[in-house]
Amino acid sequence: MKKDYSRFVELSNKGAKEMGYADSGALWRAKYDMPPDEFTKELDRLWDQVRPLYLSLHAYVRMKLHEKYGDVVPANGPIPAHLLGNIWAQDWSNIYPLVKPANADAGYSLTDILKNRKMDAKDMVRTGERFYTSLGFMPLPRTFWERSLFTRPRDREVVCHASAWDVDNVDDLRIKMCIEPKAEDFTTIHHELGHNFYQRAYNQLPFLFRDCANDGFHEAIGDTIALSVTPEYLVKIGFLDKAPDASRDLGLLMSRALEKVAFLPFGLLIDQWRWKVFSGEITPANYNKAWWDLRLKYQGVGPVTARGEDFFDPGAKYHVPANVPYTRYFLADILQFQFHRELSKIAGCKTPLHRCSIYDSKDAGMRLNAMLSLGLSHPWQDALETMTGSRQMDATAIIDYFAPLKTWLDEQVKGKPVGWE
Repeated sequence: MKKDYSRFVELSNKGAKEMGYADSGALWRAKYDMPPDEFTKELDRLWDQVRPLYLSLHAYVRMKLHEKYGDVVPANGPIPAHLLGNIWAQDWSNIYPLVKPANADAGYSLTDILKNRKMDAKDMVRTGERFYTSLGFMPLPRTFWERSLFTRPRDREVVCHASAWDVDNVDDLRIKMCIEPKAEDFTTIHHELGHNFYQRAYNQLPFLFRDCANDGFHEAIGDTIALSVTPEYLVKIGFLDKAPDASRDLGLLMSRALEKVAFLPFGLLIDQWRWKVFSGEITPANYNKAWWDLRLKYQGVGPVTARGEDFFDPGAKYHVPANVPYTRYFLADILQFQFHRELSKIAGCKTPLHRCSIYDSKDAGMRLNAMLSLGLSHPWQDALETMTGSRQMDATAIIDYFAPLKTWLDEQVKGKPVGWE
């Protein structure tokens, strides 16, 4: 694959230059309504905002892994990537049992609730739809229920990875998902429907504007709604009699941090590597070294064994050979918390940010729809201002959201090494 990829880079750059760009990386960055170099600086600024939180999580996880595996995990160096429970070390959720705080039990099992209520796939989707209609959005069209795929077919193989579709760019909305009665799928439904309601919000615009403000927005909307799947929300819809007390919050926050915070540097470095490849700063002779250098710089992880240039480890990430831009996922991780913080204020939420749910707030729904309905007709800065009152992406919302966990993490690693350089 390495030889084919280097040839692809040549051809891609040739096309970009014929369009007036320095290289394909500059072409990608140019779509963000700001000069390509300024966008790169914007990403650096956002990473600087969240890096202290990541460092605290990294130091704590490294300490727990060191206690478990001994010197295989250095006390003050990078974490061996293969011990983080994910092939790319981009999501650390699988090591939650090893690093969870004491008294981390959430106090309920959403999976058990779904099973005890005997909810089938459509019941779960209708519950997700009611979240959006509680905000003032119109119900999904009849064709959504007729044409979507909700369960795994018995007569054929399908790709069960959840996705949302707008087949005619007007109102033929669908999801494709093999739904099971479990907490992960319940939250995913709320996320996927975010795409559908976004697609519908801009469906009256001229065709070329029927898209999101920038490619981070579409992912961020569904994730914003998913952040509202809180214990308080489950109480409002009758799934719980009362929300667990605040003593359970550390477990909830740790679980989410292992997914959201752990992902941030990985979401950033994929395109950092590709942009340097496109610009020629990284050549085929050092593809793999540069890949692991960036993983060390941003993630603080290293390979389990030496990885020479006879390997092409970037190619193991689907988005690299498929040429799918990845910065959108980093931006979505930033934007969803910024959106959630603002909408929670509008909804009049009085609980800590991580317990807020905007369910049943028509005011929050009006603000959300005002942004969604702009589609791609305005620069993303205009759309962001419509939602938040600010024209600048702001990662301090993540810091606010995880503030109780950050305080706890810093207490746990007090006197321990932080960082890996």
